[in-house]
Amino acid sequence: MNDLTLLIPAKQEGESLPIVLEEIKNYDLNILVVMDKNDEKTFMATKNYKCEVLFQNKLGYGSALIEGIDRINTKYLCIFNADGSFQPKELIEMYAKIKNFDFVFGTRYEKNCGSDDDTFLTKIGNFFFTKIGNIFFNLSITDILYTFVMGDTKKFKALRLKQTDFSICPEIPINVQKLNFTYINNRCYERSRLKGKKKVNEFRDGLKILFYMLKKFFS
Repeated sequence: MNDLTLLIPAKQEGESLPIVLEEIKNYDLNILVVMDKNDEKTFMATKNYKCEVLFQNKLGYGSALIEGIDRINTKYLCIFNADGSFQPKELIEMYAKIKNFDFVFGTRYEKNCGSDDDTFLTKIGNFFFTKIGNIFFNLSITDILYTFVMGDTKKFKALRLKQTDFSICPEIPINVQKLNFTYINNRCYERSRLKGKKKVNEFRDGLKILFYMLKKFFS
């Protein structure tokens, strides 16, 4: 998998990031960690591992992904959480599928999938947003907010992503569909965050995502 780069947005993940990097250190792939330049604890967590660090110019989860995608030049890239919720073994399954599709979307909501990190509210919210995405934008995915996504780097760049916050989660599949890129779901099981605190505010970020999707549909 040496033609694959993991794009890891890491905001205040000094506790969990080294555990994640330890888990993936024997995988034959490239790693790009994107963080705020003032996040010294997270930066120090990368010191003992073979990875590139990119200090983002603008704040926000979406900004970290956009700037990271722009930096990567390997054939494929995969968005990968710094909190330990993604399982590295699932990278192998996704990598096998990416040879036949432009994008592979991880999902927690199919048979033999699941999540140890979901709350009742996030599960209901994700179901709601996924339904909106499938109805409004003719998507064929089962988990619109799970940003465990692998894709062809050139086509990732072609998406021309703009959302600087968590609204980038639905923006990715919506733009994939708009550009008629091929994609498939991949069954995943999300673990609980290893350490640290969630960066998502369920109500505030949920409203931003809803507003983005409605605006996108009616524009």
